[in-house]
Amino acid sequence: MAGVFITFEGLDHTGKSTQWRLLGDYLRQKHYDVLMTMEPGGSELGRAIRTVLLDPDRRGMDALTEAFLLMADRHYHVQHVIWPALEAGRVVLCDRYIDSTVAYQGYGGGLDLGLCEELNRMATGGLLPQLTILLDTGSIDALGVGDRPGDRIETRGNDFRRRVREGYLALARSHPERIRVIAASQSPAEVHLAVVEEVERVLGGAAYARGRIL
Repeated sequence: MAGVFITFEGLDHTGKSTQWRLLGDYLRQKHYDVLMTMEPGGSELGRAIRTVLLDPDRRGMDALTEAFLLMADRHYHVQHVIWPALEAGRVVLCDRYIDSTVAYQGYGGGLDLGLCEELNRMATGGLLPQLTILLDTGSIDALGVGDRPGDRIETRGNDFRRRVREGYLALARSHPERIRVIAASQSPAEVHLAVVEEVERVLGGAAYARGRIL
């Protein structure tokens, strides 16, 4: 079987990482060879970059600076983690990928969308997932925040979250063949069933491909 590349996107605290993990468990039970990874943080280099990006004490970092750090992580991640796994025929599940940059640094941070596209293309060589699961609560409200203090990006406020959500939905409208919106306001079990339904569509012969990102 050719490798399959699936990504998860959405605002922080919408159950995205929970569904990413649940899908990994489901596919392993089906005897798929699964790689679980994330951005930033899917490699040793990425974990160092993630620490810098999310540190709440690093104030004043603008969207372009964030984008350059993310692209360094993404390029290394694709070359050394994602591509080798796909070429080995594995199912790669990635918590965040190219759409996060467009939504957060582009729509949220005001970075030119064309520049986001070009940076993503340079960093990935045009590697696209077959499927992107976009979890959306129907609002900017967070689910299950808990008592943990927010990181540097999570604490930017409702106006920022609104712009990011609008960006994600704009991407979904532009790429309905790849980005599938799932209502995250349902129970975790219901969301998981909806995710599995979408994933089963692409597992019967999908092959990873290089193509236009935006």
